[in-house]
Amino acid sequence: MRIIDMHCDTLMEGFRHPQRSFYDGETSINLKLLKENDSLAQFFAIYLPRDEMETMDPYDLFNAMYDYYTRVMEENKDVIRPVFNTEDIEKNREEGFLSSFLTIEDGVFLDGKIERVQEVYDKGVRLITLLWNFENSAGYPTSDDPQEHMRGLKPFGEEVVAKMNELGMIIDTSHLSEGGFYDVAKLSKQPFVASHSCARALCNHRRNLTDDQLKTLGNAGGVVGVNFYNYFLKEDSEYATIEQIIDHLVYMKDKAGIDALGFGSDFDGIEDNGELVNYSGFTRLLSAMEKKFTDDEIDKICSLNALRIIKDVTGK
Repeated sequence: MRIIDMHCDTLMEGFRHPQRSFYDGETSINLKLLKENDSLAQFFAIYLPRDEMETMDPYDLFNAMYDYYTRVMEENKDVIRPVFNTEDIEKNREEGFLSSFLTIEDGVFLDGKIERVQEVYDKGVRLITLLWNFENSAGYPTSDDPQEHMRGLKPFGEEVVAKMNELGMIIDTSHLSEGGFYDVAKLSKQPFVASHSCARALCNHRRNLTDDQLKTLGNAGGVVGVNFYNYFLKEDSEYATIEQIIDHLVYMKDKAGIDALGFGSDFDGIEDNGELVNYSGFTRLLSAMEKKFTDDEIDKICSLNALRIIKDVTGK
């Protein structure tokens, strides 16, 4: 059972601490951990932190982090290779390499300039999380205010959806308002994802998806990656547990369907990894999942669902 994890913030940690080894440094995800724990592909997000944006333009920050990414990929090309579609992932698997799928978390870098979607596509980005916790030119974030939470995409956000569909890029609705989520569901001609989100019914956090959102995502052929952050797993939980993660997977299977489930750990972007400790915790999680899911279902959650949506969207 090989693993595709649809979201981590490891690049941010490496960018902030470039002296650390990307191979075996003290992050929740590194190449050594991926090799030793059955990774098939890791989605590496170029997350654009607000702290850095106090002194850097978001697009300049993206390019600086992209330069860091290309450097560590070159330095570790004997272990990992960038991929753009399922054919690349399969080729890497056959040749014994890990696969890196590049994403961007927060469309703030677009700044109303649609040509930037093409620019980052040409650099190898194949997924964009439309926004983070703040409004940008595409739309609005999740909110505890019901009216704010139902605000939809801005006109530019609708352009971004169309352009990403045209290019074959995966649209990610994690962090997006509920109104924006439904706009993506209505407008997108291709399946979309919530790369690192959980079920609202089990944990009433604005970042989590309602039953209807889960059903809508499943009906659209999309995938939701269960997030390992304790704040999204269980209210008042002191740390994430394997049982909590499995509870969300079981619940989301009922609402969205088994073909809509995946992993979106958020490793290196969350404050505490709880029982999983780091990427090695996947081994214990998969073992515990055997009590609730068949082997075929676990294969779908681990990688097959993510592979399907990559192929559906990229065409390869």
